[in-house]
Amino acid sequence: MDTANETIGAAIGMIPSGCSILTVADGGRRTGMLASWVQQASFEPLAVSVCVKRGRPAQELIDEAGQFVLNILGENPTAMFKQFGKGFSLDEDAFDGLDVASSEHGPVLSACVGQLGCRVANKVEAGDHDLYVAVVEAAAVTPNTKPYVHLRKSGLSY
Repeated sequence: MDTANETIGAAIGMIPSGCSILTVADGGRRTGMLASWVQQASFEPLAVSVCVKRGRPAQELIDEAGQFVLNILGENPTAMFKQFGKGFSLDEDAFDGLDVASSEHGPVLSACVGQLGCRVANKVEAGDHDLYVAVVEAAAVTPNTKPYVHLRKSGLSY
């Protein structure tokens, strides 16, 4: 088996994932970010895992609030990629021009096909990212929709 970085990256890039917009609010502050490393983590309790690059502004709010919403992108994610792909400071309005509702766990984006309200159960350092394991406490699904499925050309970068 070839262990060259390019081959490893190509193989890791073949692991399918979805893309979600992770939204979080704490006090009067709120933000959102594109999250591409999201997976179910357990059945009992129902939990998901989410990786966040260390130092992202959203991480501060996740750590303070202890909860977030995963807004699951539909088959045509272009508008959400444009909105959230650039990233936001905590002083910027990440939701400008979007239809956003509030929930117990954070902002909910109506343009997404599903939402998971999550409470952080654990945080683990994982290289240059932090891995959050969160129990799913609430959910919504838009009927007759399909999620976006993401494959990367290489596991060495986004």
